[in-house]
Amino acid sequence: MSAVQFVQVDDVRLHYRLDGDPARSCVVLSNSLGTAMSMWETQAAALAQDFRVLRYDTRGHGQSGRGSLPVTLERLGRDVVKLLDALAIPSAHFCGISMGGLTGQWLGIHAPGRIGALVLANTAARIGTTEGWTARSAQVRGAGMDAVADGAAARWFTPDFIDHAPQTVARMIAGPRGHDPAGYAACCDALAGADLRADLGSIRARTLVIAGDADPVTTVADGEWLAARIPDARLARVPASHLSNIEAEGDVTRVIRAFLA
Repeated sequence: MSAVQFVQVDDVRLHYRLDGDPARSCVVLSNSLGTAMSMWETQAAALAQDFRVLRYDTRGHGQSGRGSLPVTLERLGRDVVKLLDALAIPSAHFCGISMGGLTGQWLGIHAPGRIGALVLANTAARIGTTEGWTARSAQVRGAGMDAVADGAAARWFTPDFIDHAPQTVARMIAGPRGHDPAGYAACCDALAGADLRADLGSIRARTLVIAGDADPVTTVADGEWLAARIPDARLARVPASHLSNIEAEGDVTRVIRAFLA
């Protein structure tokens, strides 16, 4: 069974979808910057065979509102906690990619009672620099999303995938091109201030880190650093760039299912 709905969480209306048997354990899937929950279609379909799967559009993304509060990593994490509250889900496994992976780290540190296992894909405890995110935020607020969308393919996918899967790439790039600039910029502001490097040792959730061999944004070295500092975390490498769950969807789906089994 499935349901696509909206729920009010503090200042924002979040768009979410539930699939799978309500009696089973829940897995939350969290999207990356500039995408929406639809990026998880392949993984959601596979996981729904064994779990209740909750996807949501991060505030400022997809059909979720951007809200009126300043967006911080804490705010993104508390959105997840309050979404679980609204749906009467006491705890869930959490799988996030890139920005969603930072959200997962925050939850593992600050809301350990709500999180079962963690999957942190193509992410880092500190992504980019304050200056870089501040500049991108100002760029989209002033000039819109076209420049960001024009460069997205090279950040997200390998040249080989771009050549051999042009329809998939075009579909994914259409997301940021039609994105709300203010919502995107607000999440850039959150990333500008997000730094969890000093806190990773407090994560107690069973953790899988997924790194893309060709990821220029959050590199294999970033993934190795995460896995070395989160107690008992394991690392899986896949042949992909930044959006590994799209480029290496079969590999990513298999490692997530095996980890959560």
